Amino acid sequence: MSLESWIIYLALVIAATATPGPAVLFIVTNSALYGWKNATYIALGNIAGLMILGIVAISGLGTILNASASIFNAIKYFGAAYLFYLGVKLIFQKTSGSISTAEQIIPSEIKSNRLFVQALLVAVSNPKAIVFLTALFPQFINTHSPLFGQCLVLLITLMLFSFSFLMFYAFLAQKTKNWLGKPNRIKYFNRSSGAVFIGFGILLATSSNK
Repeated sequence: MSLESWIIYLALVIAATATPGPAVLFIVTNSALYGWKNATYIALGNIAGLMILGIVAISGLGTILNASASIFNAIKYFGAAYLFYLGVKLIFQKTSGSISTAEQIIPSEIKSNRLFVQALLVAVSNPKAIVFLTALFPQFINTHSPLFGQCLVLLITLMLFSFSFLMFYAFLAQKTKNWLGKPNRIKYFNRSSGAVFIGFGILLATSSNK
């Protein structure tokens, strides 16, 4: 892969990772509620999911997914249901105290592990991402050069910039933490975020692989 090809790929990666989606919403919501440091686990979970998606795309399974409507729909509906679940959970989440109180109630270690897993599931449960990467990667791979090194560069670039942009959004979101110090504000924030999650779920459920 030439430097020119990598620069073009980099521009596409920046555009894709900087655009707000379910992963950005998830990290913004949790960073605003629980702090920027806890959001690191979400970013790590997301790039772990991206690594899985990238391996699936490179291995050729993405082509099978694109050709099989039943497999595509199964993953799609699972992803939509999970986003819907996250939305409903946020909407009905009880807010009996300030953010500092919430942090005392939920142990950071358990919460961090949970955030990592949830972020990973958000990342891998979108079949359109697999199809997108399956279509994207071959455009920048030189078949006359060793494939492993090229695929590694593509994956690392994607993961690095995804992590960077997610942490940037998390840092900005944490600035609202003091404003969310009152329970009624947390309630409205949760309901708004939950509604957007449900909206993403509906969009995913009604999408196609074309």
